[in-house]
Amino acid sequence: MGRITLGFNCNCFTNRWDEPEEWTRLCREMGVRAVMFNSDLIDPYWPWDLQRRLADRTIEACAKNGVRIVASFGGHHGHQHYLGHPDQECRREAERFFRQAIRQTAYLGGRSYGTCFAIQTVRTNSDPVLRTQIMDDALGAYRRLADYGAETGLKAIAYEMTSVPRETCATFAENDAVLEAGSRFAIPLRVCLDMGHRPLAGTAQEADHLEWIRRYGSRCDVIDCQQTDREGSRHWPFTAEANRKGVIDGREIVSAIGESGAQDILLAFEIRTAAFHPHEDRCLDDLRESVRYWRQWVAD
Repeated sequence: MGRITLGFNCNCFTNRWDEPEEWTRLCREMGVRAVMFNSDLIDPYWPWDLQRRLADRTIEACAKNGVRIVASFGGHHGHQHYLGHPDQECRREAERFFRQAIRQTAYLGGRSYGTCFAIQTVRTNSDPVLRTQIMDDALGAYRRLADYGAETGLKAIAYEMTSVPRETCATFAENDAVLEAGSRFAIPLRVCLDMGHRPLAGTAQEADHLEWIRRYGSRCDVIDCQQTDREGSRHWPFTAEANRKGVIDGREIVSAIGESGAQDILLAFEIRTAAFHPHEDRCLDDLRESVRYWRQWVAD
């Protein structure tokens, strides 16, 4: 089996512990040494001098606390259509955003940057001609972004599979087609898997989170790690209470990764705690208990 590393998707920290000295300290205290950075922490649209100053603080804090930035991903700010927007000018603006995020990621030392592939509207998704045009346009943008990513030193461009066909890449067939096209880019297109993103209206295999890992683990660098049930993508922690309700079993996940032939996978906690009393005060305890649960199988 290849290497499995336990880490955080940094959207666990945004809005609460945005300061790099704080979130890297929390990583160290919980024994976590790798993260997928989140562009909500440093907005790629901010002036580059400001981004670089904050990135330098982040690099220094990572070095002090022994944290490695493996990759970076889009966050909640503007997390709508990106390269799938129905307006072509908006799609080109999204491409500009990607370029700036790629530059930031490379400066931080990450290997890849991405977000959802090309989220469509109900109208464009319902029109096969429009849908195909937008998917082809997105692939053209990803090809250009891969060229730029190669220039900056990135090793891959990434996108996230989803559970909703309108958000794209929710079926095996579409992921196969996108990954095949992306394999010919200057740097490869890689898929970010999510334990809670499986199309329950699809085939039996597509509704099984383990099948996604077995099928795509070797073409994946990061798996978003959450406890969930079969009714949605819950982003629950791995607490005793949530584990009784959820369907994600650490032993099964690790076994599926081994079967996939993956060489190097980051399991990145993407756990959401409501900013509402009393949930807010349980956030860190939820993260700590989640780390303890997964250390049964992942020792790094």
